[in-house]
Amino acid sequence: MSRKTLFVTGGAGFIGSALIRRLIEVSDYHIVNIDKLTYAGNLESLLSVADNARYHFEQADICDAEKMAALFTQYQPTAIMHLAAESHVDRSIDGPADFVQTNLVGTYVLLEAARQYWKTLDKEAATQFRFHHISTDEVYGTLGETGLFEETTPYQPNSPYSATKAGSDHLVRAWHHTYGLPVVMTNCSNNYGPYQFPEKLIPLIINNALAGKPLPVYGKGDNIRDWLFVDDHAEALQIVLENGKLGESYNIGGFNEHTNLDVVHRVCDIMDELLPDSEHKPHRNLITFVTDRPGHDQRYAIDASKIERELGWKPKETFATGLRKTVEWYIDNREWNERVMDGSYQQERLGLGEQAS
Repeated sequence: MSRKTLFVTGGAGFIGSALIRRLIEVSDYHIVNIDKLTYAGNLESLLSVADNARYHFEQADICDAEKMAALFTQYQPTAIMHLAAESHVDRSIDGPADFVQTNLVGTYVLLEAARQYWKTLDKEAATQFRFHHISTDEVYGTLGETGLFEETTPYQPNSPYSATKAGSDHLVRAWHHTYGLPVVMTNCSNNYGPYQFPEKLIPLIINNALAGKPLPVYGKGDNIRDWLFVDDHAEALQIVLENGKLGESYNIGGFNEHTNLDVVHRVCDIMDELLPDSEHKPHRNLITFVTDRPGHDQRYAIDASKIERELGWKPKETFATGLRKTVEWYIDNREWNERVMDGSYQQERLGLGEQAS
C-alpha cells in the first residue's frame, strides 16, 4: 500500500463521492472508502473510479470499534477525512437516535481508533498524520437578516442533526487539545450538485418537476441558505487536509445567499429553457407551499474569508453556473435517480413528527 493512503468515511455519500472522484483524478493518494451503505450511500456515484487500482471500498460501520481498529492496522493510513454522518434535518426530527449513534458515538469510536493507531507511528509518520473532520454551518444556529457565521461564532444548534454534529465537532477539538491528535476541521454551507440524494431541496425539486409533481416549499419559502457547489467543496477539503493549520477550523461557503423560493424559481426557469416541450411548463405552476418544519432555522451564511486569506481557496462556480450544471445532470441521468429511488425513500414529507397528525 502506498504511503499516501487516505481513509474517507461516508465516501459513498454525496460529498464523499465527489471528494473521492476528485482525489483519484488530481492526486496520487490511495483512497479507502469506508461506508456503511445506509439509504443515502450509493456506490453508483463512484462507478467512474471503481476499477482504479488506487481505490478500495470497505463496507463497515464507524461505530464498530473492532472493525475500525482492524482497518487502521490493515491499511496504515496517513490521514482520515471523516464525512460519515446522518445529515438530513427532517430525518433527525423523526428519528434522532440514529443521529446520536452515528454522529456522536461513531465519531468517538473513530477518534479513539485513530488515536491508538497514531500512537504506534514513528515520529515522522505521526507528524504527518491528519484527522480531518468535516462538519456543517448548522452547528452555529440561525442568523438574523445580517451577519455571517465565522469560525469563532458560538455554537447554538437547533435540530437533533445540528446538535449531534456540534457534539462531534467538540469531541474532535477535545481529542486534539487533550491527547494531541493532529486534527483539522471544516464547516460548510449547503452543498448542491450531481449525485445528491433526492431528499434534498434542489434534486427533489428537479425530480418532482420532471414528473409533474407538486414542488413543496416550506412555509413562505423565505429561509435563506448559502449554496456551495459540491466540486468546489471537494477542492477546499483537499486544500485544508494538505495545508490547514493543526487544531484550526475553516468555514467553507459559496458566497451565494438565496431564499429557498428563489432557488426553486431558478430551477423551474432553467427547466423551462432546457425542456421547452415539457407538458409541465411553466414549472413554477407546480410550486406548493407546505407546513414549515419545527425549529426551521431562518438564515445561514458563511464567512469564508479565513480559508481564502490563509489557504488561497475560493469557489469557482457561481450559483448560476453551478445550478445549471446540476439541473442538466439530473435531466441527463434520470436512470440514476430511478435506481436510487428504490423504495427506501419515496419523497415523503419528513420532519413533522407529531405535527403530521
